[in-house]
Formats: sequence, structure tokens, C-alpha cells
Amino acid sequence: MTERRTRGRQRRQQQQERPPLKTERGNTTISNAVVSQVAGIAAQEVEGVQMGGGTSRAVGGVLDSVTGGSGTTRGVAVEVGEEETAIDLSLAVEYGRPIPQVSEAVRSNVIRRVENLVGLRVMEVNITINDVLFPGVSGAGAARLGVTHSAAETRAGEVS
Repeated sequence: MTERRTRGRQRRQQQQERPPLKTERGNTTISNAVVSQVAGIAAQEVEGVQMGGGTSRAVGGVLDSVTGGSGTTRGVAVEVGEEETAIDLSLAVEYGRPIPQVSEAVRSNVIRRVENLVGLRVMEVNITINDVLFPGVSGAGAARLGVTHSAAETRAGEVS
């Protein structure tokens, strides 16, 4: 009970310290794109995480090379209100990393970064793990190991 009160008190203090987006001198509006970029970068700061699924990463990599984009918003969907936001992330985790701990690290980092950098209160961060990455294995190396497709493609029945 005491721990819950302490957390609530800390959250109120953080909210009071955060500069308001609505003031008597004007309003600041944060676009979905800004929240998506900050959330995507924050998620990728956690070791062993890549945004998007197998197909999404492949197509996104090609598009990024053509358009010069960085792919920071791939696998990120947000709903932005006046003072709060909800974030959905779709990502892949390296094989051998404990998914519950990686998910919690991603969630905590995204909440901290968005609240501190953007000034919106994060109501929720929903995470979908849609692929497992095999570190250092791609192309011919994957074929030698018998890894010819992603785990997401296998589950979806896309591999013949």
C-alpha cells in the first residue's frame, strides 16, 4: 500500500515538473509523427530489439535506401491527445533474450523518453513481438543453418 502511494506521489511530482503544453501565452501541439519517432528511437535503444516484423523490416529497408529515411517509425502506431498518448509497438527480439524482460525494458524506456522529451503523459505502451532475430545470421549463413524464413512468416503460413 505504501509503495503504491509513493509511486503515485512520484508521478504527480513528475507531472508538475513537466512544462505544460497549454499556457496562458499559447498552446503547443505535438503531432503523431513526433511521438512515433521518439517512441521508435527509444524502443531501439534497448539492446536486442528491432522495430517491425520480418517483412516490414525488409520492405522498410528498401524504402529507406530509396527515400533516405531512417525507419524510426516502422512498427510504431500512436494515438495522441492534448495531454496524453497511447503507443503500440511491433518489434522483433534477438533469439536468446528473455522476451518479458526485453518488453518491460522497452516499455519503461519509451514511457520515460516520451514523457520527458515530448511532455505528454503516456497512458499505455502495448507491445507485439512478431519475430525472433538470429544475430549474425542472414543470407547464405541463414540457408546453411536451415533458417530460410522468419518466425513470423512461419506462424502466418506464408512459407511454402
